[in-house]
Formats: sequence, structure tokens, C-alpha cells
Amino acid sequence: MENAVEVKELTKFYGSLLAVDHVSFEVKGKEIFGLLGPNGAGKTTTIRMICGMLRPTSGTAVVAGFNVSQKPQEVKRRIGLVPDVSNLFGELSARVNLEFMGKLYGLDKKTRRERIDQVLELFRLKERQNDPVKYYSKGMHRRLTIAAALIHQPEILVMDEPTSGLDAQAARLVREITIDLNKEGRTILLTTHQIDEADRLAQRVGIIDRGRLIALNTPEQIKISTEGMRALEIKLLNGEEPQRWIPIISGAEGVDNVFLAEGRIRVLSKDLSQIIPAVVNLVDKHGGKIENISVAQPTLEDAYINLTGRSVREEPMSKEEYLQRRLARSGLR
Repeated sequence: MENAVEVKELTKFYGSLLAVDHVSFEVKGKEIFGLLGPNGAGKTTTIRMICGMLRPTSGTAVVAGFNVSQKPQEVKRRIGLVPDVSNLFGELSARVNLEFMGKLYGLDKKTRRERIDQVLELFRLKERQNDPVKYYSKGMHRRLTIAAALIHQPEILVMDEPTSGLDAQAARLVREITIDLNKEGRTILLTTHQIDEADRLAQRVGIIDRGRLIALNTPEQIKISTEGMRALEIKLLNGEEPQRWIPIISGAEGVDNVFLAEGRIRVLSKDLSQIIPAVVNLVDKHGGKIENISVAQPTLEDAYINLTGRSVREEPMSKEEYLQRRLARSGLR
């Protein structure tokens, strides 16, 4: 299977609201492909159309050789979906939840029992298999959700924000499991708003912003979009509010972008020799104190900001902004 998923001009309107705007990409067989973008960018809507849960306004999605609109049941047999919101029953145990999922996929009793034992072992849930799921931690709950998606041994695993809301240890385990599943030969399509996750996991990344796919390549190739740029990281003394410095520093000549990353001010520029003294002088002029300043290579987040003009952490576009953009593109404004 050369391409596990092929998406062409996929578009979705909710009334007059354009949620997904003529998106096209392919997911190669046995690769991890990441759809990266902020909340509200159109990632989940795209996933739901690919899985046959939502009918597109226009465009096509082909999964494992089957057109989703024409053969939805064939597609559902071949994919396992890990939704962004759990589809498990909290009052039931892990084993009963998995038994139910196995029956939905038409597995016979012997096969169900074998598969349930396998996934409980794989996801380290065997000791708690008879406890109601509502008593599980977020990490355990997420692992069980992935286990349920794998009960019928699908060719393609679709994961919507697989580590969202998890602590660092649980997120690390889910990422390790994802990599192991891919090494076993499973194709994985995942969505995330976490840039480091896309950088670590995905062999190729599609950046989706405001319903449109604006970049599609390996993380390393996407980073090349910042070619010639360098990053300056500034840490201010405790007590300084970094957010207030963004508009001040962005006004300096030679600065391409300024944003916050893990409490530090990150400045992108093609001429650091020019902006370093300018930024230091600006901070001093406005009464700030720099604790540490360093130069770094551009990251995938830098590339994202360079492409979109905004951080992945920013709020998604409002309905009014969507409509204004649509009118502008239609020539009606």
C-alpha cells in the first residue's frame, strides 16, 4: 500500500462558516503523519471526514483504497480511531469496554479474548482490568482508548490529540507506544497542537492554519523555510513580565518575529549582529533587566510562526474573522 490515505480538495462548511478549506495531502503506508495546528484550525473536522464520521461539503478522502463517501464501512474496518474525547464507558471495566468494542467489530469470542489479553498487556493495564474506567488516571484512560482502537488490528491508526491533557510521564509513554506501533508496520495519522510532539513523532508534517494546509513536508524541510534566520532567546530577571516586551522588541529594526516560548522571549531575525545590541538597548531603555541571552538554531515552532505569522498557542480565528476572510477571497468585499 503506497498511500494509506489520500485527501483531495477536502472542504467543510458549517452553514456559512468555512472550517476546512480545500485541504489536500497523502499519508504514505507505514509512516507517522502529523497534522499540526492550533485548536480550532480544522484538524478534528478533517479527521472526522477521513474516518467517515462527517460528510464533506466537497472533495474526497480515500482510505486503504476505499472512497470514504462511497464505502464508509470498508474504511471503518481498516482504521482505528483514537478520538479527542473518550468513547469509553466510565461505569464499565477496561475488559468489558474492550469486549464491547470487539463485538462492534464482529470478532468471535476466542479472538476477542486473545486480543483483549494482548492489548491489556501491551498498554500495562492488566492489573486494573476489572476496575471501572471512571477511576482511571488520565494517562490510563488514554492508553485504554488507544487499546480499544486497536482491538480489531486495523491497518491505519488515527489519533486526535493523543497526549492532550496528560502529564509528562503519561505523554511520554503514549509517544513511546505510538512509535512502537509504527515500527510494527502500522500507519499512523495524528493531530496535535504541540509542536515538539510533531517534531519528535512525525516523519512528515502538514501545518494546518485557519482551515487551510499551508505547509507539507518533513519537519527538517519545513524548518528550512527559516533559512538565513537565527533565533535569539532572552530570559528576564524574576518579576519581569515577558509578555509586555513583545510589542516593544517587535518594533526594533531587523526583527522578523517575536514570541514567548517557555517563559523566554524568542526573537527571529536574519541579522542577529544588528538586533542583539538594539534589543539589549531597548530592554535597558524601558527599565528591564536581562538575566540570560543566547543564540539558537530555528525550531519547528519558529518555522510555524514564520509561515503563519502567529504562534500555535494563540486563540483560533473567530467566526467573524472566518466570514471576513471568505468574503475577501470571494471578491465580495
